[in-house]
Amino acid sequence: MKTLIICHEGDYLSEKFIPRWLNSFSHPTGIIVLREKRAQFFKRIYYEIKRSGIINLLDVFAFRLYYSFFISKKDKSWLYQKIKSIANKYPQPHNIPILYTYSPNTSEARNFIREHSPDMMIALCKILIEKSIFSIPSKGTFVIHPGICPEYRNSHGCFWALYNNQISKVGATLLKIDEGIDTGPVYGYYKCKYDGSSDSHIVIQQKAIFQNLEKIKNKLIEIYRGSARVIDSSGRKSAVWGQPSLTKYLIWKNRARGNK
Repeated sequence: MKTLIICHEGDYLSEKFIPRWLNSFSHPTGIIVLREKRAQFFKRIYYEIKRSGIINLLDVFAFRLYYSFFISKKDKSWLYQKIKSIANKYPQPHNIPILYTYSPNTSEARNFIREHSPDMMIALCKILIEKSIFSIPSKGTFVIHPGICPEYRNSHGCFWALYNNQISKVGATLLKIDEGIDTGPVYGYYKCKYDGSSDSHIVIQQKAIFQNLEKIKNKLIEIYRGSARVIDSSGRKSAVWGQPSLTKYLIWKNRARGNK
């Protein structure tokens, strides 16, 4: 089984660990690392304003500052130590071709994928992938989404489930990409053990992956072999969520810590 990865530059989990893990049961043929342009950042801001308004956008920026100053160092340390602790089980693969580009939808990315002809592609990025790209792998393109779909689509699904106190919806979803936002066929749901009083939403969504590596691996192999079944999610509520905000983060944390 040949695999190919799409991820963002600086995403330590995607860049440093996922290739190791895939190498344990497949043949990674390439990595596409996205270096976004400034215009893409402003485009996301525009859509966030359109979705949530200016006041909420300021709340989102406030959370990013808060996270950067008070949480990110601890989260990065946790992830580094986690990967270090299992490095022997998942040794670093060598000589995997890497393409640096600003989008998965460029002609360079298309040619790179076709050249390395993966059976399956794993997309770990926040950019919608065009059909002409995600349909190249013979078995499809898949995402391990941080949230339970269809209720918590788009980025940070775990955060919004935690804020809404829907504990049963905290976890990850393995789904096949289609032309919508996390609307493709679902192949698996993965829950995890966590401490809401001390773990950030980022650590929680990473735990949903680390605690289910074997299950996700087995499901990808089933998909490759053609024996995996799609989980019926029809009739359930479906929603697209935005970026975490400081106000809502503090509400979740106060409740998780038993404060009133």
